[in-house]
Formats: sequence, structure tokens, C-alpha cells
Amino acid sequence: MNKPLIIDLHLDLSMNALEWNRDLRVSVEEINRREAGMTDKPDRGNATISFDELRKGNFGIVVATQIARYVTPDSTMPGWKSPEQAWAQTQGQLAWYKAMEEDGHMLMIRTKEELDAHLGYWNDGEPTDKKPIGYVLSIEGADSFITVEHVERAYQYGLRAVGPAHYGPGRYANGTDSSGRLNEMGQALLKKMDELDMILDVTHLNDDAFWHALDIYKGNIWASHNNCRAFVNHNRQFSDEMIKALIERDAVIGLALDAWMMVPNWVRGISTPKGMNCNLEIMANNIDHICQIAGNTKYAAIGSDLDGAFGTEQCPYDLKTIADIQKVPDILRNRGYSDADIEAIFNKNVIDFLRRAL
Repeated sequence: MNKPLIIDLHLDLSMNALEWNRDLRVSVEEINRREAGMTDKPDRGNATISFDELRKGNFGIVVATQIARYVTPDSTMPGWKSPEQAWAQTQGQLAWYKAMEEDGHMLMIRTKEELDAHLGYWNDGEPTDKKPIGYVLSIEGADSFITVEHVERAYQYGLRAVGPAHYGPGRYANGTDSSGRLNEMGQALLKKMDELDMILDVTHLNDDAFWHALDIYKGNIWASHNNCRAFVNHNRQFSDEMIKALIERDAVIGLALDAWMMVPNWVRGISTPKGMNCNLEIMANNIDHICQIAGNTKYAAIGSDLDGAFGTEQCPYDLKTIADIQKVPDILRNRGYSDADIEAIFNKNVIDFLRRAL
């Protein structure tokens, strides 16, 4: 098998463009050269993503996010001080995606027909080095929806997946490192999403909200970027019971490459990938764990979260750019996974899911 097509379930491309001020049309080397000496972000000079690297890695389709968290005025977490500011930020991110479409680098996928057309185009045997990368638009955290009705506006411009929460308390749901079920607004949001046949992303929902959401949501569910609690015992990861519940709902689960989610006892800013022996074998461990729970390869996927506010300082040491995820198929082959298994994990599971969901 040549390089398999990879579909990545979670990339914060617009955040990198607008908040990190990275031009993803230039090389990773050039992005990092431009950031030499900068200290405003912890990952300056450690970027792993550019459009060229995505194409080099055969990432024909990605799930690309909007993200803008609302925070209260006294919060120590980063974010925007009103929902209206957060909404405006997401609209700027949307404008960037549209600009990249106009420049030939991206192509929005909103329907099953558009999905199949892009797959046919990407896999037509012609070189992919100039082809636009297909993207399904998602939002990480629903705080920027000023009202529940704003999700319908977002659906009209192409949004297809919603993660109600991010870190801490949210306007609709509480996320990582918090507790509590969905509030009334969150329940109304899921009802509206159900009406629109949208995808619910349960990533970042705390345990209470996770089980509440699975109980009340009738539509399609995925987890765009989660790892297994069996390896790192933190509420950001999924327990085996949660993984089993997602399998029962025909979800796909994208495995992430943020080092603190891969190895226990990671200390941000102090631990190093080499020092903690964090490598791509650990992504394979998480993939394998989900496959062992399921008894098959139908539910594991890739959701790298690369350059999601971290870079090479906090991801596997044997990855220099996102294209290096192409090393993982050989790791899985060495563990006995077949080419059909690898095809399922890296693209077919997500393609099948999207054909049902779009």
C-alpha cells in the first residue's frame, strides 16, 4: 500500500491563521523562521502544519474548526469577554476559510454529494500537490453562539459539527476539568442540532455532560480528538465505559497527539517528548485500545489536534510535521493490522460516518 489517504477529525487551522498569525500557504520551515525569538505563545517556532505538509501527508480531507471561547471578566482562562466578541471572532475565522477557498487551498464539504465528488477528485491519480484540501467545518465550544438560534445561522454557512464545551465552565455546557450536566441552553442547543441533523462532538464534555448528551441526543455523534483514560487517567480522556457507549452509537473516535494526553505526569513547559519517551507508538497504543474494546477496526480514527496551541515541544518526538503521521500505518502493520484495517482507521471509518451524517 502506498500512503493511505488520511482524514484528520480535528485541526484548528483558522485559529493558527488569525490568533497565531501564521500563513499556512508557506512552508513549515518558513513559519518557524518567522517566529524565531517570539515568546507570546508557548509553541512559537514549533509549528507542524502547512498546506504543503498536509498534501505531503495525503490529508485529502480535514475537519477544520472555528473556536472562540467566552470567559467571565474575572476568569484567568483565555477567551473573549462577551458572546458577541466570540461570535465575531468565529466569523473572521470563517472569512479566512473562504479566502483560502478562493486561493485554491481549501474546499468546503457540506453534503454527501460534495464528499464523494472531492474523494473522486483527490483520488483520480493526478498529483495532489496543488489540489485543494477538503474540509468539514466544525466548532470547538458553543460559547460563541449568542443564542441557540445562531447555530442555525452557522448551519446555513456550512457548519456541520458542534462541540458544546471546551475547557472549564461554558455557556451551554461544562467541559474539561469541570462538572455538571447540560444546562437549559445546552439542552435547547442539542434539540436544535437534532432538528438540523448536525454532528454532536462530545470531545471536551465532562463526564456528567457526556452521559447527559448521549442520553438526550438522537443524531450522529463523534469524538473528534480524544485519547484513552486507560493510559492517562484524566477527565480529558475517555474511560473504557465511555468508549463502549460511543461504539454503541456508531461513533468515530479521533486519536490526538498532544503529549500531555499521551503520557502520564506531563508537566507543561518542563517535560520534553524525548524525556517522557512520547512517540508515535503511543498513538498506535490508543488506536489499538479502541479496536480491542470494539473487537474490530470500525471506530478508531485520527484527530491529531496538531498545532492546537502546541507544537513539536509537546507532541511525539518522531513527528516533525503533520506529514509524519504517515509513519503510524507501518507501526500498526508491525502489530498485525492489515491494509484493510489501516484503510478503515485512516479514512474509511470517517468516510462511512460522513456519508450517514451529511
